Amino acid sequence: MAAAAALGATIVVALLGIFISVAISWNNMSQLDRRLDTAAQVLIANAAEAASFLPRFGDTNAFAITIRNSNTGDVMVSTPTTMPVVGLGAETATVDGTDYRVSTTAIPNTPLWMSLAVPASEADDITTDQRKWVMIAGLIAVAGATGLGWLFGGRAVRPIVQLTHQIADGTPQAVTVSGVREAEELADAIDSMLDRITDAQRQTEAALDTARDFAAASAHELRTPLTAMRTDIEVLSTLELDSAERAEILIDLARTQGRVESTLAALERLASGELSSDKDHAPTDLVEICDAATRDAQRQHPNLTVQVDADRAVVVSGLSVGLRLAVDNAISNAVRHGRAGTVRLAVHRQPGGTVRLTVDDDGRGIPEAEREVVFERFQRGAGAAAGGSGLGLALVDQQAQLHGGRAWFEESDLGGARLVFEFPSRP
Repeated sequence: MAAAAALGATIVVALLGIFISVAISWNNMSQLDRRLDTAAQVLIANAAEAASFLPRFGDTNAFAITIRNSNTGDVMVSTPTTMPVVGLGAETATVDGTDYRVSTTAIPNTPLWMSLAVPASEADDITTDQRKWVMIAGLIAVAGATGLGWLFGGRAVRPIVQLTHQIADGTPQAVTVSGVREAEELADAIDSMLDRITDAQRQTEAALDTARDFAAASAHELRTPLTAMRTDIEVLSTLELDSAERAEILIDLARTQGRVESTLAALERLASGELSSDKDHAPTDLVEICDAATRDAQRQHPNLTVQVDADRAVVVSGLSVGLRLAVDNAISNAVRHGRAGTVRLAVHRQPGGTVRLTVDDDGRGIPEAEREVVFERFQRGAGAAAGGSGLGLALVDQQAQLHGGRAWFEESDLGGARLVFEFPSRP
């Protein structure tokens, strides 16, 4: 910025210098012409006396006077230095290699012209001195512009330098700048960019953690059923079996394959939940979700009675797919593992703004010692039915956390277990 200020000042000073130099030269020559005109008027008024002493005037190169006949061009009288024939007015003439400024005036009532001249160096010397001072002033102006450019430019770019150092040090922060709009805009743009990068890194790390968890959980949970399936396949391929034995092994293979499929599906839903964010939340009516889950549960379990006790509408900001998954898993858990015949869903908004969803059943219940353990992945209660993945209640707990709440078990007034799903009502 200092170099730009110096370059700009140099260009301006150079243009002004050229203009001022021309103006000085013209002004000095004009002043010399006026002095010559004044002297000529005095000499014309005393032309007779002047003519008598001009030939005797020594040639000091101080001035020259020549009077000649304008008709014939003959010199009537002159100083030792004779001016050439020139027209009326002022112009520059060269005599013996010396430039003279000549002012020629007609003597009234005569055919004579008088040429009064002085060396042009008289004006040139003054012009040279003045141009020198103009050049000195221009150099001072360029130096001053450079210094001011360095001073003000340094103040202007200091926030950008600080921001650069912060980014280089790995601690980017917004720079507080007063009156430097471009630096403020740059800091805001970098902050916004770094926020997006941080969010992307966080999402990438979460995705990597989810992938690692998915791989570890899959390896842990699928090792046993896959081993059993390989054993069944080896038996089918190496042993001679009758039709009943083959049918029994095929049934076992189908059952194990179903377990593997359900486990993978549950793990996929867990991974999808962990990769969701608040941006995916949308207004969702919990009562509609419970009504839809009730209809599907009664179609899948014809002997099951499902009731819904809810306010007219309870709209929250959440993941509709995740909330539906939690309700479906809660009902399925009550029917499959609790042996429930009646399930009651209740959705109410609490006085403090909290939304509570409860799932009561009349089944076998859950021992108090197992009420926290069953929410962990691959953990099953002592009375759980065979073939489960141990991920159903983990999905319920995950959805509770994704919605800023929690899930827990209580005793139900229906005689079985009560699953409480509570979270704050967020806009």
